[in-house]
Amino acid sequence: MKSGKSGKPVSPIYTIGLIFVLFSIFRPISSIFRLIAVGVIAAIGFGVVRAIFGGKQEKDAQAPAQQAATRQTTAQRAASQSQAQQKQTAQKKEPPKPKYSPEVQAVVDEGARAHSELQRLYAVIPDLTVKHKILEIIDVSDKIVEDAIHDPSDVPQIKKFLDYYLPTTIKLLNAYDRMGSQGIEGENISKTMGSINEMLDTAIVAYRKLLDSLFANQAMDIETDIAVMNTLMKREGLAEQGNSFRASSQGGAATATMSQ
Repeated sequence: MKSGKSGKPVSPIYTIGLIFVLFSIFRPISSIFRLIAVGVIAAIGFGVVRAIFGGKQEKDAQAPAQQAATRQTTAQRAASQSQAQQKQTAQKKEPPKPKYSPEVQAVVDEGARAHSELQRLYAVIPDLTVKHKILEIIDVSDKIVEDAIHDPSDVPQIKKFLDYYLPTTIKLLNAYDRMGSQGIEGENISKTMGSINEMLDTAIVAYRKLLDSLFANQAMDIETDIAVMNTLMKREGLAEQGNSFRASSQGGAATATMSQ
């Protein structure tokens, strides 16, 4: 059905005109009563046509708007559900970080930065021998940093390691990487790279000694606990004379074993 500029249906109007034309042709309107009768019939036809076609057009006009509103509501609901799922997933993936004292946390953070840089150098330096040494440095430096968590009294020693020794090692490894990427085997470059390679061996030995020294306090505490336990067991008659616990070192960890 056609519609006017206002969007309202015009078919009912055409129906009135059509009824008057038909009556004029077949039964001429010759009196006021016939005119009124035709007017009544035209009004009824107008109402019928409007009820049939006008309501349908209004519903058809409203349908797209309702569908658009429904789609928008569905999209908003889906977006909200997606955000909630992402938030839940992020919460599951991110375990709560342990809380340390400011001094220990500073050591942990600095150790993490050094670890990341050493990993990067391991990835870019092609020499397999140097790569192996970098892995050893990563292993021992991580253990030194971890000691600060278990024994905060070692933080001053570890800070010195993190403030000078490890950063200097990383600085020299960066220099080794830059020289190696030049693609030139000059005398000065080769000599300097060789010196850095030898320095890594010295650093690894020194760092392992530092790690061992950090366990001195813990070793003393363990020895004290063992001595007290031996004394109490003998006093209570739980251990015979000649039987005692002694401290032994195996795999870097102190253990207690029985001796006869």
